[in-house]
Amino acid sequence: MKKCVFAGTFDPFTVGHADTVDKCLSLFDEVIVAVAENKKKVCMFPAEERAEMIRAVYAAEPRVRVLRWGGVIAELLKRENTPFYVRGIRNATDFSYETADFYASRDLSAEMIPLYIPSEQKYLHISSTLVKNCIEFGVPYAKYVPGAVLEYIERKSGHV
Repeated sequence: MKKCVFAGTFDPFTVGHADTVDKCLSLFDEVIVAVAENKKKVCMFPAEERAEMIRAVYAAEPRVRVLRWGGVIAELLKRENTPFYVRGIRNATDFSYETADFYASRDLSAEMIPLYIPSEQKYLHISSTLVKNCIEFGVPYAKYVPGAVLEYIERKSGHV
C-alpha cells in the first residue's frame, strides 16, 4: 500500500490544502494529514480543533487519516513506513523554504522523497493567514475554506 504524509499547521485548513490532499488521493492509497503541534507558533485554533476540522472535511473518505504530530517529520515518515513527504507549493518563496527544509531533513532521513505539488492558480493567494485575518476583521472567508471547516468555525464561534 502506497501512502504519503502531508504535514502542516493548517491553522485553519484551506481549499488550497484540500486541493493538495485531493491530488494525493489520486496518487496514493492513503494520505496521512499530520497537524503540526509547533509550540513556537501561536495558532488561532488548538491542534485538536484543527485536526477535527480536517476530519470533518474527509469524514466520508476512509483513505485520509488525520493525526497530530509534534516531532520531527523524518520520525513520522519512519513510523508510518513511507518515504513520501508532500508539500504544497504556491510560489518561489514556498519552494525555497521547502527545499531548504528538505535538505535539513535529509540528514535525518536519507530515504525521504519530497513531492512538491504546485497550487492551482485560483488558490495561489489563499493562505491560512488570509483566513485568520478575515476571521479577525469580520470579512467573509467562506470561499477560502472547505464547507466543513466553515461550519466548524461558525459552530465554535457561535455565529451559526
